[in-house]
Amino acid sequence: MEPTCKGITMSSATSCVEHLSSLLARQKSAFASAGAVSADTRRQRLQQVIDLLVQHHEVLTTAIDEDFGGRPAGFSLMNDVLGALASLKHARDHLHVWMQDEPRQMFAPYDQLGAEAWVMFQPKGTVGILGTWNAPLYTLFSPLASALAAGNRAILKPSEVVPRTAERVARLCAEHLDPMVVAVVNGGPELGEAFSSQPFDHLVFTGSTAIGRRVMGNAAKNLVPVTLELGGKSPVIVSRSADLSKAAFSIAAGKTSNGGQICINPDLVYVPKASLEPFLEALRGAYRDLNPTVAGNPDVVAVVNQRHLERVEGLVEDARLRGARIECVPEFQDADISDRRRPLRVVVDPPRESLIMQEEIFGPAIVVLGYDDLDQVIAGINAQPRPLALYYFGDDAQEQRHVLEHTLSGGVTINDVMMHAAMHDAPFGGVGASGMGHYHGREGFLEFSHLRTVFKASAHDPRREWGLLPPYGEHFLAAMQAGVTSD
Repeated sequence: MEPTCKGITMSSATSCVEHLSSLLARQKSAFASAGAVSADTRRQRLQQVIDLLVQHHEVLTTAIDEDFGGRPAGFSLMNDVLGALASLKHARDHLHVWMQDEPRQMFAPYDQLGAEAWVMFQPKGTVGILGTWNAPLYTLFSPLASALAAGNRAILKPSEVVPRTAERVARLCAEHLDPMVVAVVNGGPELGEAFSSQPFDHLVFTGSTAIGRRVMGNAAKNLVPVTLELGGKSPVIVSRSADLSKAAFSIAAGKTSNGGQICINPDLVYVPKASLEPFLEALRGAYRDLNPTVAGNPDVVAVVNQRHLERVEGLVEDARLRGARIECVPEFQDADISDRRRPLRVVVDPPRESLIMQEEIFGPAIVVLGYDDLDQVIAGINAQPRPLALYYFGDDAQEQRHVLEHTLSGGVTINDVMMHAAMHDAPFGGVGASGMGHYHGREGFLEFSHLRTVFKASAHDPRREWGLLPPYGEHFLAAMQAGVTSD
């Protein structure tokens, strides 16, 4: 089993980094020695990961529950295990088509002389994957599906925020997978910093925009390409044509999901001012139906630790002190101090300078803003960093298209929230401050492949007889000038 480097001294931190560097070097050497990676080998590797998750899902979901201080096993199965399995199985079942050489059109006159050209899709080598705590299995194994489908090897680093889960992932991978194909290293922020500084052939990071900048800066030192999934303040536009009950229910369901601790969770909800109070009433009712109680409710996901809870509570309190209206759904009853389950805090029309208007919430709180003019809402969204997701509720097809064409986000769900990320045959990723690159489906395969153009020359090279090589004849310049046309 790979060593764990938590609570480490400086000397042991150095040892962990040395182990990581050695592991990466050995994987790269194994990759170079193995040569081409067949479709059968790729499928076998994916199947081993699938089998690991299937056989040990109970151990893993128990660890997640213990780390969170309350996360239903069913939710962890749905969000992490089944989500990862869907990515792995989709890659397994389609990689044989994705990896085929792709013929490309030859240019004249070589197309008449027998020359050929194609693009081949080659693995890059070893992919480093930095997972996160909020979806501790999914953010490791879903990008791993794309990496293995492309023929790569991988080193995973789970988040230290969920130590039990990280330890069990490392132990199970060591028991079931070849470490020269998939390995796991564990450690704290020091190892994370060192991890992003290694000369991987590709690096995947899921987490905050602030840490994403550091990861990208570290990767740039080795010119390592990166895939960053970073989040942001995903907005919801509730239009005048929207079914308020449907919108309220979908948003409430989204906020119950993982206690709001999801990178594409709705942060800001824009509602026409005339519909604000009816919407809030519908939101209160929908959320209470889903979570009639909070304290001790096993269906409610706890905030992952005390530090994160204090951060979310601080955002809400800052808005309250600035004059925002705060609603608590359902009414909160004091519970055991160790219970980090919390009701939904609805922050209505906070001032623009409020912290909750600037920072990603990532917890059981949401901002609701009344608006008069849709284009002003769009302008406000566009004035902020690009979000990972955008949501629109409404039945006006022309307005729907207007929103799609005048905003930019990683992905979009219409008349629901967060559903686009479940598409395993479509790319998932951010744009700008919410990230770059994709995984899922063929686009994920392409992300972790080197697209290598191959030109195969014809037997005969006519350039000399055509006067296209030195010494140039008297007609060479005129022939080149004749080709400068606009048609």
